Amino acid sequence: MSEADSGRDRLRELLDAVLDEDSTTLADMAGRAFSSPFHFTRTLSRQTGESPVALRRRVLLERAAWQIGRGGSVTEAAFGAGYGSVEGFTRAFTRTFGRPPSATGPGSATWAPAPNGIHLHPPVHLWVEQNPRRHTGMDVTALQVHHDVEDTAALIDLAAGLTEEQYRHEWFPDLTVLSWDGPEGSIAACLHRLVHTKEVWLASVEGGDLPAPGGDTAGELRERHARVARRWVATTADIDRRGAWGDRIVDAICDPPESFLLGGIIAHVLTFAGHRRQMVRHMLRACGSGAGHGDPLEWLQDRNGGRGGTP
Repeated sequence: MSEADSGRDRLRELLDAVLDEDSTTLADMAGRAFSSPFHFTRTLSRQTGESPVALRRRVLLERAAWQIGRGGSVTEAAFGAGYGSVEGFTRAFTRTFGRPPSATGPGSATWAPAPNGIHLHPPVHLWVEQNPRRHTGMDVTALQVHHDVEDTAALIDLAAGLTEEQYRHEWFPDLTVLSWDGPEGSIAACLHRLVHTKEVWLASVEGGDLPAPGGDTAGELRERHARVARRWVATTADIDRRGAWGDRIVDAICDPPESFLLGGIIAHVLTFAGHRRQMVRHMLRACGSGAGHGDPLEWLQDRNGGRGGTP
């Protein structure tokens, strides 16, 4: 056996010790690898760039994300990942993935940032990337995407409490965000465009037909948004996982067809969604409704239990 093969086998043994269901402490892990905690930590950290405890915690969070994405209970996933409370699990999950467990669904990303390319390969195996991407911190794009869909949902909920006259009143009769979209001077028009824009761009990315505009009552928009938000989050996560931000699509929905970078599409949607959400806030305030600031820092504070604006 070559030295390289021996090294790989030893790494496998160390990883097996870390991820054994009964390895709940560093001493347990080291004992299963027939090593002292000191040497076990030093060897694994040197080979993976991650301490045994941190690696185990991350991979168990990846497993929890996979379970929740398949419809599993957040409570069961939390205790299965070794957390003593759902609240503590939710904070750790949000810090790791940039989204709360409640925003995790089919197609959501389940790999957390890692220095070594070692990830869960569901349900119980490990995947080791040959050339792992180096992550230096929070995935800002994922945070922006999740903030956008959650903030939009919150605005739709606020709009549901308005009278029909307030909801459809032209507060800004001359407001046109993008010339090809037409006027958006009412709360109804702005919220509809927030939802429909994602429906249209997803059809382009997925190769579908141009979707017809759906109903624009607050109840109808709530249902449409819930459907499109899950697909939108899953699509952006998949683009990131594949490193496909620079890939192009030829959008046959346009006349004539045009090509767009996937990263450009996401940036376009997020840019104008942010503008529209603030316009909706101005109109809600005119109706006497408290709509907050829509600040991602405040959103993160809420998600992290009030512990500052960093994840």
